[in-house]
Amino acid sequence: MKIISLACAALLNGTAGYAMAQVASDPVAAQPAPDAAPAPAPAPAPAPAPAPAPAPPATLAAAAAANKLQQVTVTGSRANDTEARRNSTAGKMVFGREELDRNGDSNVGEILKRLPGVTMGGAPGRGGGGVRMRGLGNGYTQMLVNGERPPPGFSLESLAPDQVERIEVMRGPVAEFSTRAIAGTINIVLREGYQQKDIQLRVTDSIENGLHSPDVSLTVPGKQGALTWLLNGSAGVRRERDESYSFDQDILENGEIQKEQEIFGSGDRRSTRLHLGPRVSYKFENGDTLTYQQFLMHAKSVGTTNSVLAQRVGLVPPEHALSQGASDSTSTFTRGFGNWVHRFEGGAKADVKFGLGGGRSESESERYHYAADGALTDRFFDGDESRSTSFSFGGKYTKPVGTGHTLAAGWDIETGSRSTTRVSLDNGLPQFEDSGSDLSADTRRIAAFVQDEWDISKTWSAYFGLRWEGIRTESTRAGTGVENNTSVFSPVLHTVWRIPGSEKDQVRASYTHSYKSPDLNDLIAAPTFSRLNSATRPDRIGNPDLKPELAKGIDLAYEHYLGRNGIVSASAFVRNIDNLMRREISLRNGRWVSSPANIGSARTSGIELEAKFQLAELMTDAPDVDFRANYSRFWSDVEGIPGPDNRLDQQVGQTANIGFDYRLKAIPLTVGGGFNWTPAIEVQTSLTERVSSGPKLQLDLYGLWKFTPDVHLRVSGSNLLGEDYDTGRIVYTGGLSQTSFTAARSYPSVSVKLEMKL
Repeated sequence: MKIISLACAALLNGTAGYAMAQVASDPVAAQPAPDAAPAPAPAPAPAPAPAPAPAPPATLAAAAAANKLQQVTVTGSRANDTEARRNSTAGKMVFGREELDRNGDSNVGEILKRLPGVTMGGAPGRGGGGVRMRGLGNGYTQMLVNGERPPPGFSLESLAPDQVERIEVMRGPVAEFSTRAIAGTINIVLREGYQQKDIQLRVTDSIENGLHSPDVSLTVPGKQGALTWLLNGSAGVRRERDESYSFDQDILENGEIQKEQEIFGSGDRRSTRLHLGPRVSYKFENGDTLTYQQFLMHAKSVGTTNSVLAQRVGLVPPEHALSQGASDSTSTFTRGFGNWVHRFEGGAKADVKFGLGGGRSESESERYHYAADGALTDRFFDGDESRSTSFSFGGKYTKPVGTGHTLAAGWDIETGSRSTTRVSLDNGLPQFEDSGSDLSADTRRIAAFVQDEWDISKTWSAYFGLRWEGIRTESTRAGTGVENNTSVFSPVLHTVWRIPGSEKDQVRASYTHSYKSPDLNDLIAAPTFSRLNSATRPDRIGNPDLKPELAKGIDLAYEHYLGRNGIVSASAFVRNIDNLMRREISLRNGRWVSSPANIGSARTSGIELEAKFQLAELMTDAPDVDFRANYSRFWSDVEGIPGPDNRLDQQVGQTANIGFDYRLKAIPLTVGGGFNWTPAIEVQTSLTERVSSGPKLQLDLYGLWKFTPDVHLRVSGSNLLGEDYDTGRIVYTGGLSQTSFTAARSYPSVSVKLEMKL
């Protein structure tokens, strides 16, 4: 097996991949929270350390308290993450504070792009395009915060890494969480800090395209008797400047160019944000614990845009020659997470959780169109006001049955409501008939689950779960009601076989049922009008009759652990999907319209290779260097659409990361970097439509200087290549070929962060 693992490591180092730097951080921050995932099967574990809070024992942190701070951080944190992954029957990767702190990222989205099998939509360095696992598009990856779905309007780009304790990546669903995770689940666990003793202050300034974006975060822990707390907050300003070029062309079947336009766009945006995440925990005399964490996000954004339209060919005059716009948006969201844990005699435990949230967002935008002679031709106004509330209540009862055998059952109830008022005016007149009318929607989700995790033998562990979910959506708009009811039954099986005679090798296998539900905007038939309506820029409406996509999947993985912290793994997966949802474009009443529909079935598969290790684990007298690399290859085909590029929407064909971390011995300096690569893709989405996106190449470098164990200076460079990001779309219909191409600029950024423990 060692020969196989070394060969895999060599392969990954020769392929495009990524390694992230290993730097000092709080060793406690990477500890797993209680019951964040199904209970791990018994396996050789590090020696426990006492902890005042109900959390799993630290590995070597307490035993090595007399050692240097840097030494405890480097070994303990990584061991915790690796051990959590190794002992998880359901296949969970854990990335703790050490991993999160390594590159000095400004938001969580920048961290996720380097994880195995994870890609980000949108332009490099910008984000905003959603998180995607296994190359699949938006909606296939389940995002959770503290095991719960985040409130509407939540943005990863606005979540500071300092507020995160760890990130858990699960490639297969488990019954405890929703199975709405065809690609997988990413659970962001907010900081607890029960054992954190120091006040932490971090001040950052990032520079992109000559614009400064300062940020500050503060973490204050405290303890008084049985009460512990953590006050955590951050505030920042982000400034952005964008440039883009678009090319539109309409060509008849005979080759005659009917229309040809070029659009040169630019824009400036200034965003401010405030995040607060206070957390309190109380331990009662009987051992019960009650924990509550409030999450608050406030953001405000103002921006201006300018575009020049040059029509080279056209039978009719262009819509405008110059366009100028201004926008202003404000959003406030809050969500409280509560958790009560009671332990019974015999090892049984009741875990009850609850959540309550609400939010409000407002946005206004104005756009003015001018003719070539400077005369004002059109004035558009769009206003949107949304309010939302949410409530969740769930629990789990866990009972051990003999040695290494645990049964659990639980429930989840989640309700939410949203109301939106949208006003769209064209020269002061409503652009559509029900402009200004309220749109209201209510959703209800009820779920029940059972799961059985059993250490069948010293070498074989298994997890079996069943989950039922029922979802009901009701909405009204302009006096018209819409209702959609769906239910999903999901059996889940995970197993781990530890190869006899080798403590470092194990094989995983999973069989799962999962689903993807339509989002609210796809269900509600609320029109969204396109100013420059065409086949490549259609209006958008909903479809209240949509059914969820259903997927059956098989996962296989081999893992070899190197030393105490390294791993080499190879995995493969297959997903068969029914009721595939896809938007279709048609011409209705003289306007192009895009609406979602269930079009049939699809199949996707892939392989994922990963390696991370310290060079000293492979050779003696090696420098203090860490390597980390991963490579993924994906395939898919959609029934009824001709190939060769009949892939699932937005699915990339490959992605890879590679990087290193080097800790110098003579001076307190750590340097590292990473390279992320995603090639160009083309997708035949229907018989008449084809979309494309260009390659994404991103190079990041960093340096960390430790003046003292409590004062660090970090300099990071992100997206240093500054490559443009290209997207395109071609629609063939009615004897006409309509092409739209856009190239968006991306910019390198440099940040300086001062980290202090007070």
